[in-house]
Amino acid sequence: MEPTDGGTGVSVTLAEEIMLLSLDDGSGAVRERQACQWAVAGGIVLDLVFAARVSVDGGRITVHGTAPTGVGLLDGRLGMIGTWAAGRSRPPKVTAWLAKDHRKALDAAVESLRERGLVGEEERKVLGMFPLRRFPEVDGTAESELRARLAGVVLRHEEPDDRTAGLVALLHGARLHRLAFPGLPRREVVPRMRRISEGQWAGESVRKAIREMQSAMTPVALVTMRS
Repeated sequence: MEPTDGGTGVSVTLAEEIMLLSLDDGSGAVRERQACQWAVAGGIVLDLVFAARVSVDGGRITVHGTAPTGVGLLDGRLGMIGTWAAGRSRPPKVTAWLAKDHRKALDAAVESLRERGLVGEEERKVLGMFPLRRFPEVDGTAESELRARLAGVVLRHEEPDDRTAGLVALLHGARLHRLAFPGLPRREVVPRMRRISEGQWAGESVRKAIREMQSAMTPVALVTMRS
């Protein structure tokens, strides 16, 4: 399954959708960066599962094909995963890949949004010395459609498609409820997000991948909540 169009004429990946929720529309600052890094890296892997390029089973990631998906962000990571996993006696743990890539994956997702013209880029120096990059929103169409879709499945209990269910599962696993539903109490969204995460909308291979992504993100999400 290919990434959704988002109403913008371009494909928007799960990783980019998470970044659209994270980036402050005005300042362009990344909110909840630590948890977002893991969710973004997990989103890339899950989109590659949807595209039948990789699978995740038993906590391990296997590359099944290297044909381009046509999405630069995914194709770049697919090549990196293939090179990283090559020559091993057994498929490596997906948590090892997420730990290796999560910081770089966030930067790659933001750069992809910038290249698509959905966010801009501003750079200034803090204390006149340290460069600070921000990515304010330029085109809000994709984020508006995304938030409407999330509201539909979580707040109005519409049936999600597989990719939306996967996105909800990633957000839930990383405890990013506030980014998806700012201003709403957790008790109003968490039970429904949990049910979607545990639901039967996706095929078995996708459900396995979703569970693995959630397992990988839970420890870092708990640490973030305590900090």
